[in-house]
Amino acid sequence: SLSHLKMLEDASGTPMESPLPPVLLRGLGDRSYDKRKGAALEVTSLVKSLHDSGEKEKIVTVINVLAQEFSRSRNVHHRKGGLIGLAGCAIGLGADIDRYLNYLIPPVLECFDDPESRVCYYACESLYNISKVARTNILRYFNQIFDGLCKLFAHVDMDVKNGANQLDRLIKDIVTETDTFDIESFIPLLQKHIRRTKPYIRQLLVGWISVLDAVPDINMLDYLPDFLDGLFNMLSDGNREIKQAADNALAEFLREIKEAEVVEFGPMVNILVAQCHSKEKFNRLTAINWMTEFISLGGTHLILYYSGILGSIMYCISDPEPDICAAAKTANIGFMNLVKATTEHFDLLPIIHSLTLELLSDYVTTRVASLHWINMLHEKDPVEMNQHIGELLPALLKTISDSADEVVLINLQVLARISLDVVQFNRVLNALVQLFMEDRPLLETRGAMVIRKLCSLLDSSSIYMTLAKILNTKTDLEFTGLIVQTLNLILLTAPELSPLRKSLKNSFQPHASEQDKQTFASLFHCWAHNPVATFSLCLLAQCYDLSAKLILRFAEVDVTVGFLMQIDKLIQLLESPIFIQLRLHLLETDAPSHADLLKSLYGLLMLLPQSQAYKTLSDRLTTVSSLHMHIGLNNANRGITSNNNNHVAVVKDVDIKGKDNLALYSSLIGQFEVIQEKHTEYRLSLLRQKSLLPTNTGTMIANASSTSMLNMATGNASQSVVTPISNSSNMGGN
Repeated sequence: SLSHLKMLEDASGTPMESPLPPVLLRGLGDRSYDKRKGAALEVTSLVKSLHDSGEKEKIVTVINVLAQEFSRSRNVHHRKGGLIGLAGCAIGLGADIDRYLNYLIPPVLECFDDPESRVCYYACESLYNISKVARTNILRYFNQIFDGLCKLFAHVDMDVKNGANQLDRLIKDIVTETDTFDIESFIPLLQKHIRRTKPYIRQLLVGWISVLDAVPDINMLDYLPDFLDGLFNMLSDGNREIKQAADNALAEFLREIKEAEVVEFGPMVNILVAQCHSKEKFNRLTAINWMTEFISLGGTHLILYYSGILGSIMYCISDPEPDICAAAKTANIGFMNLVKATTEHFDLLPIIHSLTLELLSDYVTTRVASLHWINMLHEKDPVEMNQHIGELLPALLKTISDSADEVVLINLQVLARISLDVVQFNRVLNALVQLFMEDRPLLETRGAMVIRKLCSLLDSSSIYMTLAKILNTKTDLEFTGLIVQTLNLILLTAPELSPLRKSLKNSFQPHASEQDKQTFASLFHCWAHNPVATFSLCLLAQCYDLSAKLILRFAEVDVTVGFLMQIDKLIQLLESPIFIQLRLHLLETDAPSHADLLKSLYGLLMLLPQSQAYKTLSDRLTTVSSLHMHIGLNNANRGITSNNNNHVAVVKDVDIKGKDNLALYSSLIGQFEVIQEKHTEYRLSLLRQKSLLPTNTGTMIANASSTSMLNMATGNASQSVVTPISNSSNMGGN
């Protein structure tokens, strides 16, 4: 069957005799390995003889015969013999093999894809022998050889894999002993295979990366971004050896980065950001540790990647793995310090967008960290941050309803810092009132905490004055009355409101400033939406003559269960330290305001049904009555003259004070009555909406009923309103 090989043609087409004798050809194609091996030895001798005699064309002819008629034959034994023969040629050529590599290498590499495992093994063995002879000359075909190695490492036959391992070690030795390796052409091939998941291929790749990194003349850091992601992916490999090898390679690269003078961090940062979001915990841990080092090493060179770095830290900071969470917190501290110290301008919008999204996180730690970042950024550059308040404020307001108190408290710190700007102060409080208006349960559950926290961080008087101004513009009277009730309770109980309470106590004193007077007037106008709150405001300001006049108007207020509960609560508060001065004023029987104070408290008592609160206030007033009796006996013993002189002096002083305050009190009472009339009309409008009668009919019936009741009571509604003010004032003065 090989008889046609006896005669060949030279380059000119002239027939020439084959340099391979028929016996040798039959030996190469024999089924027996020993015969093939013997024939290969004869090929080695033949090629060596031809080389010594300078017959280069015949050598090429021998190689071509072995390639075309044997290694590419359909007969499996011929392919095996051809591969052994090609290796014999390489050995016979010796040091002069370089000029023949173009003929030797391609047919051997083609057999790496052979369906027969033994042929693949012989191909691997043949290339090993060729490489051993060619040494560094073989590197011209490195990419093709490496591609072939990837195929062999993925082979199912263990003999093929073992042969590939031996070839791989030889090629590595050759690469390490040369300084002419073309790393530029190899990197694209490495990128091509780095994402493959077969364990043996990964083992091959990470081994080559480590070997090339150890070569002094090759700086693998320059190409690290090209295969860094693939190395990280190997950390999640099921094979422990591959995982360890990848981890060692990454640790070595990180050490080199720390020691390098110049490193291009940017391309690697994006890879780390993606790996921080990996499903594999070891990937996340390694990535966040790298990120920590990059923050320390890169500094402001990372300015273009601030948003991505922050997003990766926020993702890992609530990781269920304690090690990852701790590493992320360390990275967060370092990165926050870096951003705080950055003097160059950077785009805040992507960062703000990222932080607002993190406020919606399911994890408390992430939300807390996001709020700390917003607070820091606003402290760093409030002007720039205020330009983005339109995007940020809705997210912060929504966070007030967060289930975690820790988140809410830090959120309020952020809102307070934003409110340091006058324009934003009004904007925040307006938004806050609107939020409470739309979410009444939030007002009930978190309203007090929100107001108290803001008052502790900002000026409480400014907050209350602004809130009062805002509430006066609201048309929802029910909501206004409800929030005034909340604000009043905070005013009477919270230590954060101590400066405001002091200002109110000074508002009717001779030394009162215009600011103190304005504070009371502004709050009174708003507090008038809630009668009990208005009354308690007067008591707090020690304006007892006004409270005495006000208590008489409570007869015209709708007495509901809620109203009585507020009075009950007020009486409890009268026993608290906030009103200790009021209780001591009850001892000052000679004071001009004493009668008005008693009248106010007795009026409060008269409003209450028999209850524990009634008993508490009654016992307090009974004690005062006993004091009056004892003081009266002492005054009798002192003499009538002295007492009369003192009485005349007091009357004069009270007359002067009454004249000064009469106009003010009339104005304040008028405000209270107007606002309460609005509340009455509001309640009637709600009833009319539920009524089946036409609107005009309901109004006529209501008006007729009101007129009839007023005529029965007094006969003149206007006099019943005006006269008691004047009379009460005179009675208080006398």
